[in-house]
Amino acid sequence: MKFVLASKNPHKLVELQRILGDMDVEVVLESQVGVDVDVEETGETFEENSLLKARAVMEATGLPAIADDSGLCVNALAGAPGVYSARYGGEGLSDQERYRLVLEALRGQMDRGAKFVSVVTACFPGGDVLTARGECPGTIAYAPQGENGFGYDPVFFVPALRKTFAQMTAEEKNAISHRGRALEKFKVELEGYLRGLDQ
Repeated sequence: MKFVLASKNPHKLVELQRILGDMDVEVVLESQVGVDVDVEETGETFEENSLLKARAVMEATGLPAIADDSGLCVNALAGAPGVYSARYGGEGLSDQERYRLVLEALRGQMDRGAKFVSVVTACFPGGDVLTARGECPGTIAYAPQGENGFGYDPVFFVPALRKTFAQMTAEEKNAISHRGRALEKFKVELEGYLRGLDQ
């Protein structure tokens, strides 16, 4: 089965291919099937935005589409940046500028608890929808550390491993990350769904 990834982010494609690689599933970017869908993320939850993206790409391509909506939720910021993580501080900012805004907002805060959330949704042309949510708890570091990853990874610290996401190898991160956990749940749901189609 071929899925179109409702994203232009090659990092997400690599993660999806790695986790779903042992199934009879191919995941391609929108550009590989000749579409370029811009979806306005008007949802107030990760679930709503993930569904909006997957449905729009499924309708544009006629193929099953898979979308991920994810973000950083910081306790002391009342869950912000949340669904606005990719747009935090306004359009046109770099990843570094965004995470520095978070660090600035937390200046003097004792509670540095946070979590990354990911919701993966697949929409099928027949109307079926699969959804899975994953979370990874952690804290916000006092300064960026590490060179790997993207987004808020340099400031998201996982106490159990004593590393930020940006200090982890891809394997370490996938084993515990919000997206890794959501995709593992999604994989189980998809296996069940595909078995049902075969019967």
